Amino acid sequence: MLSYRHAFHAGNHADILKHYIFSLVLEYFNQKEKPYCVIDTHAGAGMYALHSDFSQKNKEFQTGITRLSVEQSLPESLSLFMTMVRSFNREKTVALYPGSPKIAEYYLRPNDQLRLFELHPNEYQTLLANFNKTNVKKTKIELMDGFKGIKSSLPPSTKRGIVIIDPPYEKKDDYQNVVNCIRDSLQRFSTGTYIIWYPTLQRAEPNQMITALQQLNVSSWLNVSMKVSTPSESGLGMFGSGLYIINPPWTLPKSLEKSLPYLAQLLAQDETVSTHLEFSIA
Repeated sequence: MLSYRHAFHAGNHADILKHYIFSLVLEYFNQKEKPYCVIDTHAGAGMYALHSDFSQKNKEFQTGITRLSVEQSLPESLSLFMTMVRSFNREKTVALYPGSPKIAEYYLRPNDQLRLFELHPNEYQTLLANFNKTNVKKTKIELMDGFKGIKSSLPPSTKRGIVIIDPPYEKKDDYQNVVNCIRDSLQRFSTGTYIIWYPTLQRAEPNQMITALQQLNVSSWLNVSMKVSTPSESGLGMFGSGLYIINPPWTLPKSLEKSLPYLAQLLAQDETVSTHLEFSIA
């Protein structure tokens, strides 16, 4: 099934949570001179035009990146995030929203590496177009299932690395695929930082996946989630999202404790907004 197009959801509340935290991890990795590798298993198109037919259909960006863009007094870390987003836009209005591949490109240095996997043929072609030939960073883009492609990428030659995994979860198998992928990846590269995005739904699979990840018994992990609205009476739809991170930066919990409540209030769609943060840093 290849019907999913992330452009429908680009810049929404889930993207903000995911990409803001991703940027914090990238900033942390940049504190050391030694190069590192970023691997994105489900890269998507890399950049999204918010005026496109896809994005305009539901206009989810209006309760996400648009709210950040008009806020005048953001906390420092969120202000730096917005500086990154604005770097892709010529005007003050945010018309282009970067996906995780372009966010990684923004932070990566000349000796760092970027590995991108995308299975959807149209998304892959757009992804290629969004990375021009003059890019000096070491970038490799492949048309394939990232759950399979990651195996040949680990361990990275840099011996330092970030893996971001955010499948569309169109298929229920994706939840187990994530667990299997992490279990295998840790055997190949136990010291890597793994960022797993998940939706908050009125279904058991997301919670079951988190439980299975916790049962891998890694010593350092962080689980953060944000609920922005009341679950629908129909039982359908996403009302929040979260990230489960293995081997997170030790500075991340403190950063999130400061900024997460502010971000939640900014992105809230009703009064039931809430956040959850738990972690173990060895």
